[in-house]
Amino acid sequence: MLRQPRLWLGTGLIAAVVSMLFALLYVGGNVNPKGNLHDLPVALVNADTGADAGGRHVNMGEQIVAGIQKTAKGDESIDWQIVTREEADKLLGRGKVFGALVIPRDFSATVTALGSPQPAPQGKAARPTLTVLTNQSAGSIGSSMSSQAAQKAAHAASAQIGQELLKQAAAQKTPLPAAAQLGLADPVNVTVADGHPVGSRSALGLSAFYYALVLVVCGMLGANLVNSQVDTALGYLHTDYGPVRKREPVRHTSRVRTLAIGMALMLGISLVMGTLVEVATVTILDMDASHLGLLWLYSVATIAVVGIGSLALFAAFGTPGMLLATIVFVAMAVPSSGATVPLQALPGFFRALAGFEPLRQITEGMRAILYYGAQADAGLSRAWASMGIALVAALVFGFAVTRLYDRRGLHRIPRPAAGSEAQAETPGTTGSTGSTETNGTTGATGAEASATA
Repeated sequence: MLRQPRLWLGTGLIAAVVSMLFALLYVGGNVNPKGNLHDLPVALVNADTGADAGGRHVNMGEQIVAGIQKTAKGDESIDWQIVTREEADKLLGRGKVFGALVIPRDFSATVTALGSPQPAPQGKAARPTLTVLTNQSAGSIGSSMSSQAAQKAAHAASAQIGQELLKQAAAQKTPLPAAAQLGLADPVNVTVADGHPVGSRSALGLSAFYYALVLVVCGMLGANLVNSQVDTALGYLHTDYGPVRKREPVRHTSRVRTLAIGMALMLGISLVMGTLVEVATVTILDMDASHLGLLWLYSVATIAVVGIGSLALFAAFGTPGMLLATIVFVAMAVPSSGATVPLQALPGFFRALAGFEPLRQITEGMRAILYYGAQADAGLSRAWASMGIALVAALVFGFAVTRLYDRRGLHRIPRPAAGSEAQAETPGTTGSTGSTETNGTTGATGAEASATA
């Protein structure tokens, strides 16, 4: 066997393609998030009411917003969305923005108090503050990038305000201590807070992704299990138990019926797998979760749809269908899911994949259930719709292809001719209960089984 070039070339070619493809997809999507960053949504809240200074009304918040917008024209990495504080909270609570920069109501008043020659009523002027809100529930890396952009904008605004305050102090010709000059040079205090907190047992906002990935993997593994068990029950495959090999009698049936049997079995085991996944994560591991009934239904449906889609690929393409299912549901799905690196930081190819790759839609729905109170517009309605479309597409594709195979007489095991039924009877059959033979030991029955197979 090892001297056959065909064995080496065939196996090596498949291994080479798979390893190269996985490397390009997994690493290619995540290797340069900052370089690929484009239009990361960040909320910008200006609640500043302004203040009177030097006989005129000033609004430092509007100046900061204008400065950020001017800078953003030459840098499209951040999509600054100017909203109210209430709107920002809603966007954070639905995962529509990765963070926010908030300018408080008294910002202008505190800034002008620093430059006023009159002492503050309490003897010490309050330091103006800008607040940066993060949103780990939308993705830790995206939240971090948003926080960095917001802090950079806040410190730039502080430096600009500091220059104006120093100019005012110089115009007043009042000598300032060195410490006071340093304080005026960078007067704004930038604080960071969590805009939409998640539970301590939520994997820092990644539990939705891990849960969704488990569901997809369970769907694929369940489809592989169903496919092999159905083929074994129909007598197409043998089963090895250590040194013992068992083979059931062949039951000739159509490809359509075989696929229907597999899909029905997949629906049944999806109930078991979905239930046990929730029990393991929520009950045993104490993962933060609510809406447990909806979570169970979503888990079962996800496993069922992924499993049925995989079975359709198996039925249409045979053994290569297993590799194709792995590429579709894992290799292309994980880097385009937007769960770790946000879609706005992925290359264009992966952004296009995210439009239809199942893991992206499944993760968004899971985030809505675990983090956003199961709000429909937080990604849950899109996830259900995508799941329904995928189910219909899998059913139509699977049964259309298997029906075509059946109509053309492309049976998995050709039916024996009328005169040769006795000779081509079930491989290794000793009765209606099948046969058992020892690996490496074949008598007359084993020889017949090998010849027929």
